[in-house]
Amino acid sequence: MALNKNALIRYKTIDKCLQNSYRQWTLDDLIAACSDALCEYEGRDVNVSKRTVQLDIQLMRSDKLGYNAPIEVYDRKYYRYADEGFSITNIPITENDMDVLSETVEMLKQFKDFSLFSELGGIIQRLEDTVYTEKTHRASIIHLDKNENLRGLHWLDELYQAIQKKVVLNITYQSFKAAKPNLIKFHPYLLKEFNNRWFLIGSNNKNKVILNFALDRILGLDYDFQTEYTTNDFDADVFYKDVVGVTVNRERPSVVKLWIDKHNAPYVLTKPLHHSQRMVKKNDDESIEITFLVKLNYELERLILGFGEAVEVLKPERLRKRILKKIVQATQLYSPMTLSETKNELNKGQCDDK
Repeated sequence: MALNKNALIRYKTIDKCLQNSYRQWTLDDLIAACSDALCEYEGRDVNVSKRTVQLDIQLMRSDKLGYNAPIEVYDRKYYRYADEGFSITNIPITENDMDVLSETVEMLKQFKDFSLFSELGGIIQRLEDTVYTEKTHRASIIHLDKNENLRGLHWLDELYQAIQKKVVLNITYQSFKAAKPNLIKFHPYLLKEFNNRWFLIGSNNKNKVILNFALDRILGLDYDFQTEYTTNDFDADVFYKDVVGVTVNRERPSVVKLWIDKHNAPYVLTKPLHHSQRMVKKNDDESIEITFLVKLNYELERLILGFGEAVEVLKPERLRKRILKKIVQATQLYSPMTLSETKNELNKGQCDDK
């Protein structure tokens, strides 16, 4: 069945709307959203009719396009997906699509050794693995760490388009600490992934302070074409040069010095904690001491604490005290009897540390 560009824009718009379960969508809301989307793409006013959107919904519900979208009406006037995680972008691809992808992968593999494509090596390998497993129905050879319950990923495409087209956003955002959502006018600059979580980096409209928003805490967003977009001379490489994670404070970078036990030393040497990492000493017991220059933040503390007894902070003193405080607080979660029993087992050499 042939599809024109306008129809695809409407399907995608309806899909985006129904993925946002924080809002109740009437037929008029969907009509307005489709009209706005077509106006943006076509550059002229487009009034989508009621019948057109009703037919679009019927077609999306059917298997003619392979969508089989579980669109339902509740309270006699609101539309939503019966399955909150559904999206038409998640539908299986056809056999013809698989053949095209296979040819594309083979073509891309020819360019892997060129410096311009050097960073695509891993991407091509993962794409090849996905195509192979789909065609052969065999288990995947490459397994990526992923969080199936992570929310907010449906914003990625809209945010990417906003950054690319330099459009200001009105974001409805609720942090973990906030009692209710806030509406923020935001200039988006960058999408950043850290620890299997996505963040939007940009500046607010008032004082141009650089902020980061976790995508899973975004409740809604709209384009603001009236406000002039400003880049604030943002340079991601410079901004994150002295940082582990995404939290950037106004402090000056500090020299962090860590002791690493012999079991974790090879891991830390082959997978540095920061690009500025240097080994400054190798001890007789094969433990090592390393240094790196970073701003002290929450993500750095989490990283150090994740190594447990395998890492000791040697300096700066204030970071050492903060880590010690968290360790002491952690031990208070366990009863004195449990701590005593554990200490006895360690002294006997019988503690099975796996």
